[in-house]
Amino acid sequence: MEATLLFIIEVIGTLAFAVSGIRLAARKRFDWFGAYTIGVVTAIGGGTIRDLLLNAPPFWMLSWMYLAVTGLAFIIVLAFKKVLTSDSRSLFMFDALGLALFVVTGLQKSLTYGYPMWVAIVLGMITGSFGGVLRDVLINEEPLFFRKDIYATACIGGGVMYWIAALCGCEEWLCQLICALTILLLRWGALRFGWQLPEMKEM
Repeated sequence: MEATLLFIIEVIGTLAFAVSGIRLAARKRFDWFGAYTIGVVTAIGGGTIRDLLLNAPPFWMLSWMYLAVTGLAFIIVLAFKKVLTSDSRSLFMFDALGLALFVVTGLQKSLTYGYPMWVAIVLGMITGSFGGVLRDVLINEEPLFFRKDIYATACIGGGVMYWIAALCGCEEWLCQLICALTILLLRWGALRFGWQLPEMKEM
């Protein structure tokens, strides 16, 4: 049951991240293959790095489903291109959803491999955010990860809330839900209220 739930979360996260990547590629006027490639990199990049660090087979090599889900994301962007490429809120929605869900899967997989919670939080952050880093680098944008915007910090915040919920004896599904909702709330606050980290200034 738990493995099935995590698989469903991973598939939904893959779809959300793939849409965000393909949408940005469309705005950059990439061709179809280039846009699909950006979608794949966005969807599997963070999880691949996580699995390599865990010395596990990269998750997308175990099932064709992830490449097929990215294909579905490509069709969605083609079908709703005008709406998705003209509305910046759509990028936020898909990116934030993918971020939240992938942090949850990264945390859970790390804990399954027997690592302590602090390692799981770091790997959850990598799972959620590094696909977006690779996406932004490939499309020649400054990665969100390195901006003062609340992004990677939201992943860590979600992981910490997961830890607190687990220490309070919450069931696993509730810990996952609290983690995801915390990330979504922090990302929404960053967009709505301009929450930011302090900038590093030159001395």
